[in-house]
Amino acid sequence: MYCTKCGVELHNDDRFCSQCGSRTGLGRVVTASRALLLDCRNKKIGGVCAGFARYLEVDVTLIRAIWLAVAITTGVGFLAYFAAWIVIPSDHGREMQAAFTPNPQAG
Repeated sequence: MYCTKCGVELHNDDRFCSQCGSRTGLGRVVTASRALLLDCRNKKIGGVCAGFARYLEVDVTLIRAIWLAVAITTGVGFLAYFAAWIVIPSDHGREMQAAFTPNPQAG
């Protein structure tokens, strides 16, 4: 295996090039793209806080506490929650679509 940037020969288990430091194919981490969606499974009212918590990868209780504090102190939180509930798409349709997608390997 050779580095695609500098052409130095690499070992098969190298994650980075020893010459230029660029990543090899083993060093790449593929993550699923995440989108801001309403969370239908963990919702209390509309799933807005649960969706933001999943998107930001934090505890849903923290998001709910912050959102409630902003809503009570300024009143903007109530309007923002309602607007987010309308604007942000739900993940319910994606779950149902994945459940009914035929599996070509299950012959």
